[in-house]
Amino acid sequence: MKKFMDDNFLLKNATAQRLYHDFAKKMPIIDYHNHLSPEQIANDINFENLTQLWLYGDHYKWRAMRTNGINEKFITGDATDYEKFEQWAATVPYTLRNPLYHWTHLELQRYFNIDTILSPATAKAIYDECAAKLKTPAFSVRNLLLKMNVKVLCTTDDPTDTLEHHQKLRADEFEIKVLPAFRPDKAMNVDDVESFNNYVNKLQEVSGILIASWDDYLHALKTRHDFFATMGCTISDHGLEQLYAVDYNEAEIKNIFRKITSNETISQQENIKFKSAMLIQFALWDHEKNWVQQYHVGALRNNNSRMLKELGADTGWDSIGDFSQAKQLSKFLDKLDSTNQLAKTILYNLNPADNELMATMAGNFNDGSVAGKMQYGASWWFLDQKDGIIKQLETLSNMGLLSKFIGMLTDSRSFMSYPRHEYFRRTLCNIIGEEIDNGELPDDINWAGKIIQDICFNNAKAYFGW
Repeated sequence: MKKFMDDNFLLKNATAQRLYHDFAKKMPIIDYHNHLSPEQIANDINFENLTQLWLYGDHYKWRAMRTNGINEKFITGDATDYEKFEQWAATVPYTLRNPLYHWTHLELQRYFNIDTILSPATAKAIYDECAAKLKTPAFSVRNLLLKMNVKVLCTTDDPTDTLEHHQKLRADEFEIKVLPAFRPDKAMNVDDVESFNNYVNKLQEVSGILIASWDDYLHALKTRHDFFATMGCTISDHGLEQLYAVDYNEAEIKNIFRKITSNETISQQENIKFKSAMLIQFALWDHEKNWVQQYHVGALRNNNSRMLKELGADTGWDSIGDFSQAKQLSKFLDKLDSTNQLAKTILYNLNPADNELMATMAGNFNDGSVAGKMQYGASWWFLDQKDGIIKQLETLSNMGLLSKFIGMLTDSRSFMSYPRHEYFRRTLCNIIGEEIDNGELPDDINWAGKIIQDICFNNAKAYFGW
Protein backbone atom coordinates (compact mmCIF):
# COMPACT_ATOMS: atom_id res chain seq x y z
CA MET A 1 0.00 0.00 0.00
CA LYS A 2 1.33 3.43 -0.97
CA LYS A 3 2.00 5.84 1.89
CA PHE A 4 -0.41 8.79 2.21
CA MET A 5 0.90 11.94 0.58
CA ASP A 6 4.45 10.77 -0.05
CA ASP A 7 6.88 12.34 -2.54
CA ASN A 8 4.93 10.78 -5.41
CA PHE A 9 1.49 11.89 -4.24
CA LEU A 10 -0.96 11.90 -7.21
CA LEU A 11 1.78 10.61 -9.53
CA LYS A 12 0.74 7.14 -10.63
CA ASN A 13 3.68 6.02 -12.75
CA ALA A 14 7.39 6.56 -13.19
CA THR A 15 6.97 8.91 -16.16
CA ALA A 16 4.61 11.19 -14.23
CA GLN A 17 7.05 11.14 -11.32
CA ARG A 18 9.95 12.13 -13.53
CA LEU A 19 7.95 14.92 -15.20
CA TYR A 20 7.05 16.38 -11.82
CA HIS A 21 10.36 16.02 -9.98
CA ASP A 22 12.66 16.90 -12.90
CA PHE A 23 10.59 19.59 -14.60
CA ALA A 24 7.56 20.96 -12.74
CA LYS A 25 8.63 21.01 -9.11
CA LYS A 26 11.45 23.53 -9.48
CA MET A 27 9.45 26.12 -11.44
CA PRO A 28 8.70 29.43 -9.67
CA ILE A 29 5.14 30.65 -9.13
CA ILE A 30 3.32 33.53 -10.76
CA ASP A 31 0.07 34.04 -8.85
CA TYR A 32 -1.74 36.42 -11.15
CA HIS A 33 -5.00 36.49 -9.19
CA ASN A 34 -5.48 36.30 -5.43
CA HIS A 35 -7.15 38.13 -2.56
CA LEU A 36 -4.17 38.45 -0.25
CA SER A 37 -3.88 41.54 1.93
CA PRO A 38 -1.26 43.96 0.59
CA GLU A 39 -1.20 45.59 4.03
CA GLN A 40 -0.12 42.34 5.69
CA ILE A 41 2.61 41.84 3.07
CA ALA A 42 3.79 45.44 3.35
CA ASN A 43 3.99 45.22 7.15
CA ASP A 44 5.51 41.71 6.96
CA ILE A 45 3.36 40.55 9.85
CA ASN A 46 3.65 37.34 11.81
CA PHE A 47 0.43 35.48 12.52
CA GLU A 48 0.16 34.34 16.13
CA ASN A 49 -1.27 30.89 15.45
CA LEU A 50 -2.75 28.57 12.83
CA THR A 51 -6.28 29.82 13.43
CA GLN A 52 -5.35 33.34 12.37
CA LEU A 53 -3.39 32.07 9.38
CA TRP A 54 -5.75 29.28 8.37
CA LEU A 55 -9.29 29.94 9.53
CA TYR A 56 -9.81 33.69 9.52
CA GLY A 57 -11.73 34.48 6.34
CA ASP A 58 -11.57 30.96 4.85
CA HIS A 59 -15.13 30.20 3.82
CA TYR A 60 -14.09 26.83 2.35
CA LYS A 61 -13.32 25.62 5.87
CA TRP A 62 -16.30 27.42 7.36
CA ARG A 63 -18.73 25.62 5.05
CA ALA A 64 -17.21 22.24 5.98
CA MET A 65 -17.43 23.03 9.69
CA ARG A 66 -21.08 24.06 9.40
CA THR A 67 -21.84 20.86 7.48
CA ASN A 68 -20.17 18.94 10.31
CA GLY A 69 -22.57 20.52 12.79
CA ILE A 70 -20.16 23.02 14.35
CA ASN A 71 -21.80 25.99 16.05
CA GLU A 72 -21.13 29.38 14.43
CA LYS A 73 -19.50 30.52 17.67
CA PHE A 74 -16.52 28.35 16.74
CA ILE A 75 -16.43 29.51 13.11
CA THR A 76 -16.97 33.27 12.91
CA GLY A 77 -18.03 33.84 16.51
CA ASP A 78 -16.32 34.85 19.74
CA ALA A 79 -14.67 31.55 20.67
CA THR A 80 -10.95 31.68 21.32
CA ASP A 81 -8.52 30.94 18.53
CA TYR A 82 -7.65 27.57 20.02
CA GLU A 83 -11.30 26.62 20.50
CA LYS A 84 -11.88 27.37 16.80
CA PHE A 85 -8.85 25.31 15.84
CA GLU A 86 -10.09 22.41 17.97
CA GLN A 87 -13.35 22.40 16.05
CA TRP A 88 -11.52 22.52 12.71
CA ALA A 89 -9.33 19.62 13.84
CA ALA A 90 -12.50 17.74 14.80
CA THR A 91 -13.89 18.39 11.32
CA VAL A 92 -10.82 17.43 9.28
CA PRO A 93 -11.26 13.63 9.63
CA TYR A 94 -14.76 14.05 8.19
CA THR A 95 -13.45 15.94 5.16
CA LEU A 96 -12.13 12.66 3.73
CA ARG A 97 -12.28 12.92 -0.12
CA ASN A 98 -13.01 16.65 0.07
CA PRO A 99 -10.08 18.69 -1.34
CA LEU A 100 -9.76 20.33 2.09
CA TYR A 101 -8.30 17.06 3.37
CA HIS A 102 -5.50 17.16 0.82
CA TRP A 103 -4.90 20.91 1.11
CA THR A 104 -4.77 20.79 4.91
CA HIS A 105 -2.08 18.13 5.02
CA LEU A 106 -0.12 19.54 2.07
CA GLU A 107 0.05 22.88 3.86
CA LEU A 108 1.17 21.32 7.13
CA GLN A 109 3.92 19.47 5.24
CA ARG A 110 5.13 22.26 2.99
CA TYR A 111 5.16 25.13 5.48
CA PHE A 112 5.81 23.36 8.80
CA ASN A 113 7.35 19.97 7.87
CA ILE A 114 4.55 18.27 9.78
CA ASP A 115 3.33 14.99 8.28
CA THR A 116 1.06 14.05 11.19
CA ILE A 117 -2.62 13.65 10.32
CA LEU A 118 -4.67 16.43 11.92
CA SER A 119 -7.35 15.12 14.28
CA PRO A 120 -8.64 15.90 17.77
CA ALA A 121 -5.86 13.69 19.18
CA THR A 122 -3.09 15.61 17.41
CA ALA A 123 -4.61 19.10 17.45
CA LYS A 124 -2.84 20.49 20.52
CA ALA A 125 0.65 19.35 19.51
CA ILE A 126 0.24 20.65 15.96
CA TYR A 127 -1.22 23.95 17.14
CA ASP A 128 1.60 24.54 19.63
CA GLU A 129 4.37 23.57 17.19
CA CYS A 130 3.00 25.84 14.46
CA ALA A 131 2.39 28.73 16.89
CA ALA A 132 6.00 28.57 18.02
CA LYS A 133 7.28 28.60 14.44
CA LEU A 134 4.90 31.37 13.36
CA LYS A 135 6.40 33.73 15.94
CA THR A 136 9.84 33.49 14.32
CA PRO A 137 11.10 35.78 11.51
CA ALA A 138 11.28 32.83 9.10
CA PHE A 139 7.48 32.60 9.21
CA SER A 140 6.60 36.24 8.50
CA VAL A 141 4.23 36.59 5.54
CA ARG A 142 6.99 37.72 3.20
CA ASN A 143 9.05 34.70 4.11
CA LEU A 144 6.06 32.39 3.69
CA LEU A 145 5.81 33.68 0.12
CA LEU A 146 9.53 33.30 -0.48
CA LYS A 147 9.40 29.77 0.89
CA MET A 148 6.91 28.88 -1.85
CA ASN A 149 9.15 30.35 -4.60
CA VAL A 150 6.64 33.04 -5.56
CA LYS A 151 8.03 35.55 -8.06
CA VAL A 152 4.97 37.68 -8.84
CA LEU A 153 1.59 38.04 -7.17
CA CYS A 154 -1.35 40.29 -8.02
CA THR A 155 -3.73 41.38 -5.30
CA THR A 156 -7.34 42.40 -5.99
CA ASP A 157 -7.98 46.11 -5.49
CA ASP A 158 -10.93 48.47 -5.85
CA PRO A 159 -10.47 51.64 -7.94
CA THR A 160 -10.85 53.69 -4.75
CA ASP A 161 -8.00 51.87 -2.96
CA THR A 162 -5.04 54.15 -2.22
CA LEU A 163 -2.46 51.43 -3.01
CA GLU A 164 -0.35 52.83 -0.19
CA HIS A 165 0.80 49.34 0.77
CA HIS A 166 1.92 48.62 -2.77
CA GLN A 167 3.87 51.87 -2.62
CA LYS A 168 5.60 50.68 0.56
CA LEU A 169 6.46 47.33 -1.02
CA ARG A 170 7.92 49.13 -4.01
CA ALA A 171 9.94 51.43 -1.74
CA ASP A 172 11.18 48.42 0.25
CA GLU A 173 12.32 46.78 -3.01
CA PHE A 174 10.77 43.52 -1.86
CA GLU A 175 12.14 40.80 -4.12
CA ILE A 176 8.69 39.41 -4.95
CA LYS A 177 6.83 41.66 -7.36
CA VAL A 178 3.52 42.51 -5.63
CA LEU A 179 1.22 44.28 -8.07
CA PRO A 180 -2.35 45.59 -7.85
CA ALA A 181 -5.17 44.37 -10.07
CA PHE A 182 -8.04 46.70 -10.98
CA ARG A 183 -11.35 45.20 -9.74
CA PRO A 184 -14.17 47.70 -10.45
CA ASP A 185 -17.20 45.56 -9.52
CA LYS A 186 -18.56 48.15 -7.10
CA ALA A 187 -18.19 50.88 -9.71
CA MET A 188 -20.83 49.24 -11.92
CA ASN A 189 -23.10 47.60 -9.34
CA VAL A 190 -26.32 49.61 -9.31
CA ASP A 191 -28.47 46.87 -7.77
CA ASP A 192 -28.45 48.91 -4.54
CA VAL A 193 -28.74 52.61 -5.40
CA GLU A 194 -27.80 53.81 -1.90
CA SER A 195 -24.62 51.74 -1.82
CA PHE A 196 -23.71 52.87 -5.32
CA ASN A 197 -24.11 56.54 -4.41
CA ASN A 198 -21.93 56.03 -1.36
CA TYR A 199 -19.36 54.57 -3.71
CA VAL A 200 -19.62 57.59 -6.02
CA ASN A 201 -18.96 59.84 -3.04
CA LYS A 202 -15.91 57.79 -2.07
CA LEU A 203 -14.58 57.89 -5.64
CA GLN A 204 -15.09 61.65 -5.71
CA GLU A 205 -13.05 62.00 -2.52
CA VAL A 206 -10.21 59.73 -3.65
CA SER A 207 -9.96 61.12 -7.17
CA GLY A 208 -10.42 64.77 -6.20
CA ILE A 209 -12.92 65.14 -9.07
CA LEU A 210 -16.41 66.57 -8.50
CA ILE A 211 -18.84 64.01 -9.91
CA ALA A 212 -22.00 65.70 -11.16
CA SER A 213 -22.56 63.73 -14.37
CA TRP A 214 -21.81 60.51 -16.24
CA ASP A 215 -18.86 62.20 -17.95
CA ASP A 216 -17.46 63.24 -14.57
CA TYR A 217 -17.87 59.69 -13.31
CA LEU A 218 -15.94 58.25 -16.24
CA HIS A 219 -13.24 60.87 -15.82
CA ALA A 220 -12.82 60.00 -12.14
CA LEU A 221 -12.64 56.26 -12.88
CA LYS A 222 -10.20 56.81 -15.75
CA THR A 223 -7.98 58.81 -13.40
CA ARG A 224 -7.91 55.83 -11.03
CA HIS A 225 -7.24 53.42 -13.90
CA ASP A 226 -4.31 55.63 -14.92
CA PHE A 227 -3.04 55.74 -11.33
CA PHE A 228 -3.14 51.95 -11.05
CA ALA A 229 -1.01 51.80 -14.21
CA THR A 230 1.63 54.00 -12.58
CA MET A 231 1.73 51.46 -9.74
CA GLY A 232 2.60 48.61 -12.10
CA CYS A 233 -0.93 47.31 -12.61
CA THR A 234 -1.39 45.45 -15.89
CA ILE A 235 -4.45 43.35 -15.01
CA SER A 236 -8.13 44.01 -14.45
CA ASP A 237 -10.65 41.59 -13.02
CA HIS A 238 -14.44 41.33 -12.89
CA GLY A 239 -16.61 39.04 -10.79
CA LEU A 240 -19.95 38.69 -12.59
CA GLU A 241 -22.96 36.41 -12.74
CA GLN A 242 -22.70 36.77 -16.51
CA LEU A 243 -21.44 39.24 -19.09
CA TYR A 244 -23.78 42.13 -19.94
CA ALA A 245 -23.89 43.24 -23.55
CA VAL A 246 -27.27 44.78 -24.35
CA ASP A 247 -27.46 47.67 -26.81
CA TYR A 248 -27.41 51.21 -25.45
CA ASN A 249 -26.57 54.75 -26.48
CA GLU A 250 -24.69 57.43 -24.58
CA ALA A 251 -27.76 59.57 -23.95
CA GLU A 252 -29.47 56.64 -22.25
CA ILE A 253 -26.50 55.97 -19.96
CA LYS A 254 -26.23 59.65 -19.03
CA ASN A 255 -29.90 59.67 -18.09
CA ILE A 256 -29.63 56.41 -16.13
CA PHE A 257 -26.66 57.80 -14.18
CA ARG A 258 -28.64 60.99 -13.44
CA LYS A 259 -31.56 58.93 -12.15
CA ILE A 260 -29.32 56.79 -9.95
CA THR A 261 -27.51 59.75 -8.40
CA SER A 262 -30.91 61.41 -7.81
CA ASN A 263 -31.98 58.30 -5.88
CA GLU A 264 -34.63 57.45 -8.45
CA THR A 265 -35.60 53.88 -9.15
CA ILE A 266 -34.26 52.39 -12.38
CA SER A 267 -35.72 49.47 -14.28
CA GLN A 268 -34.00 46.10 -14.66
CA GLN A 269 -33.34 46.91 -18.31
CA GLU A 270 -31.73 50.22 -17.33
CA ASN A 271 -29.64 48.37 -14.75
CA ILE A 272 -28.30 45.98 -17.39
CA LYS A 273 -27.68 48.78 -19.89
CA PHE A 274 -25.59 50.63 -17.32
CA LYS A 275 -23.55 47.53 -16.54
CA SER A 276 -23.09 46.86 -20.26
CA ALA A 277 -21.77 50.38 -20.81
CA MET A 278 -19.39 50.14 -17.87
CA LEU A 279 -17.96 46.79 -18.99
CA ILE A 280 -17.25 48.14 -22.47
CA GLN A 281 -15.63 51.27 -21.06
CA PHE A 282 -13.34 49.31 -18.74
CA ALA A 283 -12.40 46.96 -21.59
CA LEU A 284 -11.48 49.87 -23.85
CA TRP A 285 -9.20 51.33 -21.18
CA ASP A 286 -7.62 47.90 -20.67
CA HIS A 287 -6.91 47.59 -24.39
CA GLU A 288 -5.49 51.10 -24.52
CA LYS A 289 -2.93 50.14 -21.84
CA ASN A 290 -2.30 46.61 -23.13
CA TRP A 291 -3.62 45.16 -19.88
CA VAL A 292 -4.96 41.62 -19.44
CA GLN A 293 -8.64 41.48 -18.51
CA GLN A 294 -10.15 38.66 -16.45
CA TYR A 295 -13.82 37.68 -16.23
CA HIS A 296 -14.97 35.35 -13.44
CA VAL A 297 -18.55 34.35 -14.26
CA GLY A 298 -21.19 32.04 -12.87
CA ALA A 299 -21.33 32.52 -9.08
CA LEU A 300 -24.74 32.81 -7.44
CA ARG A 301 -23.87 34.81 -4.36
CA ASN A 302 -25.46 35.45 -0.97
CA ASN A 303 -28.09 32.71 -1.19
CA ASN A 304 -28.80 32.57 2.54
CA SER A 305 -30.42 35.92 3.34
CA ARG A 306 -30.66 35.22 7.06
CA MET A 307 -26.95 34.51 7.41
CA LEU A 308 -26.01 37.30 4.99
CA LYS A 309 -27.82 39.73 7.26
CA GLU A 310 -26.05 38.32 10.30
CA LEU A 311 -22.50 37.87 8.97
CA GLY A 312 -22.26 39.85 5.71
CA ALA A 313 -20.97 38.87 2.28
CA ASP A 314 -18.07 36.47 1.57
CA THR A 315 -18.80 34.32 4.62
CA GLY A 316 -19.70 31.08 2.84
CA TRP A 317 -23.20 31.40 1.37
CA ASP A 318 -22.37 31.39 -2.35
CA SER A 319 -22.84 28.59 -4.88
CA ILE A 320 -22.56 27.67 -8.53
CA GLY A 321 -25.17 29.42 -10.68
CA ASP A 322 -26.79 28.32 -13.93
CA PHE A 323 -26.82 31.56 -15.88
CA SER A 324 -27.04 31.67 -19.66
CA GLN A 325 -23.53 32.67 -20.73
CA ALA A 326 -22.89 32.17 -24.45
CA LYS A 327 -24.90 34.80 -26.30
CA GLN A 328 -24.01 37.85 -24.20
CA LEU A 329 -20.38 36.79 -23.86
CA SER A 330 -20.11 36.39 -27.61
CA LYS A 331 -21.72 39.77 -28.23
CA PHE A 332 -19.45 41.49 -25.71
CA LEU A 333 -16.23 40.05 -27.11
CA ASP A 334 -17.32 40.63 -30.69
CA LYS A 335 -18.16 44.28 -30.04
CA LEU A 336 -14.60 44.86 -28.85
CA ASP A 337 -13.00 42.70 -31.53
CA SER A 338 -14.94 44.40 -34.33
CA THR A 339 -12.89 47.56 -33.77
CA ASN A 340 -9.74 45.60 -32.93
CA GLN A 341 -9.94 46.74 -29.29
CA LEU A 342 -10.17 43.37 -27.58
CA ALA A 343 -7.42 43.08 -24.97
CA LYS A 344 -5.81 39.82 -23.87
CA THR A 345 -8.59 38.07 -21.99
CA ILE A 346 -8.98 35.24 -19.47
CA LEU A 347 -12.38 33.59 -19.05
CA TYR A 348 -13.21 31.61 -15.89
CA ASN A 349 -16.46 29.73 -15.37
CA LEU A 350 -17.87 28.39 -12.13
CA ASN A 351 -20.46 26.06 -13.63
CA PRO A 352 -18.71 22.96 -15.03
CA ALA A 353 -21.54 22.61 -17.55
CA ASP A 354 -20.02 25.68 -19.25
CA ASN A 355 -16.50 24.23 -19.67
CA GLU A 356 -16.73 23.53 -23.40
CA LEU A 357 -18.71 26.72 -23.95
CA MET A 358 -15.94 28.87 -22.46
CA ALA A 359 -13.11 27.00 -24.16
CA THR A 360 -14.70 27.27 -27.60
CA MET A 361 -15.72 30.90 -27.04
CA ALA A 362 -12.11 31.79 -26.27
CA GLY A 363 -11.09 30.15 -29.52
CA ASN A 364 -13.44 32.37 -31.50
CA PHE A 365 -11.32 35.43 -30.77
CA ASN A 366 -7.76 34.17 -31.02
CA ASP A 367 -6.44 36.17 -33.96
CA GLY A 368 -2.78 35.16 -34.12
CA SER A 369 -1.57 38.49 -32.72
CA VAL A 370 -0.46 36.95 -29.42
CA ALA A 371 0.06 33.30 -28.53
CA GLY A 372 -2.86 32.29 -26.34
CA LYS A 373 -4.39 35.76 -26.44
CA MET A 374 -7.75 34.37 -25.33
CA GLN A 375 -7.34 32.08 -22.34
CA TYR A 376 -9.79 29.55 -20.98
CA GLY A 377 -8.78 30.14 -17.37
CA ALA A 378 -7.86 27.73 -14.60
CA SER A 379 -10.51 25.83 -12.64
CA TRP A 380 -11.97 28.30 -10.18
CA TRP A 381 -13.43 28.29 -6.65
CA PHE A 382 -15.65 25.20 -6.27
CA LEU A 383 -13.81 23.65 -9.22
CA ASP A 384 -10.19 24.09 -8.10
CA GLN A 385 -9.92 20.49 -6.86
CA LYS A 386 -8.53 17.37 -8.53
CA ASP A 387 -11.64 16.49 -10.51
CA GLY A 388 -12.25 20.11 -11.55
CA ILE A 389 -8.60 20.60 -12.55
CA ILE A 390 -8.66 17.43 -14.66
CA LYS A 391 -11.89 18.45 -16.40
CA GLN A 392 -10.54 21.92 -17.17
CA LEU A 393 -7.29 20.50 -18.54
CA GLU A 394 -9.15 17.91 -20.63
CA THR A 395 -11.52 20.53 -22.03
CA LEU A 396 -8.69 22.90 -22.87
CA SER A 397 -6.71 20.08 -24.48
CA ASN A 398 -9.69 19.05 -26.61
CA MET A 399 -10.86 22.52 -27.61
CA GLY A 400 -7.66 24.60 -27.67
CA LEU A 401 -3.93 24.37 -27.04
CA LEU A 402 -3.01 23.18 -23.57
CA SER A 403 0.60 24.04 -24.44
CA LYS A 404 -0.27 27.78 -24.41
CA PHE A 405 -2.13 27.70 -21.08
CA ILE A 406 -0.95 30.19 -18.44
CA GLY A 407 -1.52 27.78 -15.58
CA MET A 408 -2.77 27.87 -12.01
CA LEU A 409 -3.53 30.69 -9.58
CA THR A 410 -4.63 30.68 -5.95
CA ASP A 411 -7.66 33.05 -5.97
CA SER A 412 -7.24 32.85 -2.19
CA ARG A 413 -7.19 35.06 0.87
CA SER A 414 -4.77 32.73 2.63
CA PHE A 415 -0.98 32.81 2.65
CA MET A 416 -1.17 29.03 3.10
CA SER A 417 -2.74 28.35 -0.31
CA TYR A 418 0.38 28.08 -2.46
CA PRO A 419 0.57 24.27 -2.33
CA ARG A 420 -2.46 24.41 -4.64
CA HIS A 421 0.06 25.18 -7.39
CA GLU A 422 1.84 21.94 -6.49
CA TYR A 423 -1.50 20.10 -6.47
CA PHE A 424 -2.19 21.42 -9.98
CA ARG A 425 1.30 20.57 -11.23
CA ARG A 426 1.16 17.03 -9.90
CA THR A 427 -2.23 16.51 -11.56
CA LEU A 428 -0.95 17.91 -14.87
CA CYS A 429 2.16 15.70 -14.79
CA ASN A 430 0.10 12.63 -14.01
CA ILE A 431 -2.20 13.20 -16.99
CA ILE A 432 0.69 13.59 -19.41
CA GLY A 433 2.76 10.81 -17.79
CA GLU A 434 -0.08 8.31 -18.07
CA GLU A 435 -0.65 9.15 -21.74
CA ILE A 436 3.06 8.73 -22.52
CA ASP A 437 3.04 5.33 -20.80
CA ASN A 438 -0.13 4.37 -22.69
CA GLY A 439 1.43 5.26 -26.03
CA GLU A 440 -1.04 8.12 -26.54
CA LEU A 441 1.83 10.63 -26.53
CA PRO A 442 5.40 10.09 -27.80
CA ASP A 443 8.09 9.10 -25.33
CA ASP A 444 9.86 12.45 -25.57
CA ILE A 445 10.34 13.36 -21.92
CA ASN A 446 12.24 16.57 -22.66
CA TRP A 447 9.55 17.99 -24.94
CA ALA A 448 6.78 17.02 -22.53
CA GLY A 449 8.84 18.53 -19.71
CA LYS A 450 9.24 21.77 -21.63
CA ILE A 451 5.48 22.03 -22.20
CA ILE A 452 4.88 21.41 -18.51
CA GLN A 453 7.39 24.09 -17.49
CA ASP A 454 5.74 26.51 -19.89
CA ILE A 455 2.34 25.87 -18.32
CA CYS A 456 3.74 26.14 -14.80
CA PHE A 457 5.57 29.44 -15.30
CA ASN A 458 6.99 30.46 -18.69
CA ASN A 459 3.69 31.06 -20.49
CA ALA A 460 2.39 33.36 -17.74
CA LYS A 461 5.68 35.24 -17.63
CA ALA A 462 5.47 35.92 -21.37
CA TYR A 463 1.71 36.57 -21.41
CA PHE A 464 1.79 39.22 -18.71
CA GLY A 465 5.11 40.66 -19.79
CA TRP A 466 6.85 40.24 -16.42
